[in-house]
Formats: sequence, C-alpha cells, structure tokens
Amino acid sequence: MTTACVALVLLACAVLALPARAARLWSVLGRPRRKTTGAIPVSAEWRLPALVAFAITSILAAIDTSARGFIAGICCGLGVFFVVLRGRKRLSSRRSRSPPKAGQLGLACTCDLLAACLRAGLPVATAVGAVAATAPSRAAGALGATADLLALGATPEQAWEPALRCEDTAELATAAVRTAESGSALAVVASELAERARQAAADEAEAVSQRAGVLITGPLGLCFLPAFLCLGVLPVVIGLAGQLKVLG
Repeated sequence: MTTACVALVLLACAVLALPARAARLWSVLGRPRRKTTGAIPVSAEWRLPALVAFAITSILAAIDTSARGFIAGICCGLGVFFVVLRGRKRLSSRRSRSPPKAGQLGLACTCDLLAACLRAGLPVATAVGAVAATAPSRAAGALGATADLLALGATPEQAWEPALRCEDTAELATAAVRTAESGSALAVVASELAERARQAAADEAEAVSQRAGVLITGPLGLCFLPAFLCLGVLPVVIGLAGQLKVLG
C-alpha cells in the first residue's frame, strides 16, 4: 500500500511539472493555444511549493515504508508547502513595493553629457534641458522640470527642488545648489558623479553574477540530495535498524 501511495505522489509530481496534453500538442504543431474552459489550470505560483512538498513527502515515505512514515511525510510536505508559498508571496510583494531604480550606467551617461555641455560653455538651464531628453525616465522628468524653472528665472533652491525629490538626481541637485551659478564647478561634480555611478554599476554587475552562480549551484545540490539520502543515509539507517532488531 505504501508503494502505491509513493507512486501516486510521484505521479502527481509529474502532472504538476509537465504541461497539459493539449499544451504539448499545440507546442509541437507550432499553433497558438486555444482557451479551454474545462481544464483546471495549475497556478505557477503554487507549482514550486507543490513540487517541493511532494518531493519531501516521497523521500520521507521511502525512508519509512510504514503508514506512520507516509503520514509524517504528508504532514511535513504540507508544512513546507505553506512555508514556501508564504515566502514566495512575501518576496513578490516586497519586489512590487520597492520602486525600480534607474540604471547606474544611464545616470553615468547623463552626468557625463551634462559635464560636457557645461564645459562647452552652455548655460546651466540649457545644459540641463539638453541632457533631460537622454536621461532615464524618472531622472528625465525631474531634470526637465528643473530646466524649465531655471529658464523662468527661479532661484537655484527652487529650480532644483524637483531634482532633489528624485532619488536618482538628488546628489546632483545638492551639488548644483551648492555651486549655484558656477557652471564649471558643477561640471567637475557631474564628472565625479558619473565615475561613481560607473563604479556602482560594476559592483552591481559583479553582485548579480555571484548571485547567479549561487542560484545555479543550489538546484544542482538539491538534485544530488535524493541520491545522497538513498545511497549514503538510507543504507546506514537500514543497517542500524537491522542490528537493533537482531539485538532485540
């Protein structure tokens, strides 16, 4: 009976992992999928927690072939299912709450272009308006509003207020207010900001590559885990259990 239960668990795992028969057929034929009303789709959000839960249930049921082991596997699998599902929902909600930042390379290009315009002799308002069109989305709106206020004759504190409220241009706006009317000093600050933005982009790329390496090696370790349990742990447990039965 336990073998049949384990087989059912593995079959459910395969059903969750593989697409439906109609989906496989449409993918082979190269035609768009039709919308079906009779099929019950499995949510992609539930698929990974269900696979992890079924895998843990199968491993525990294989270690202890009695009904008690199968019940314990089901309880552990359900617990892991809800924990993984809760973690995925919390991670997705945290990602949706955090606003996306502009690319560091885009900000570096914007600061370089601003420094070049100021060194060429353009007024601050004209230079800021010129680079606003090539800046990232949020920085473009803030710099465009600042350029309009500078052209209307607002004070530096008033003109750079929109850029101060934007996280991507706050440091540049602070330096611009500090340097006031000196375009040459602002050009030096813009060049320094561009250099720091490029360094931050390099650090971010290195961090992403290291995280990708961890994410690649993690599933490989999980793939070897069942083999380790079956070939390394399970024989030892069975041998100890046999010795205990002989001694008993």
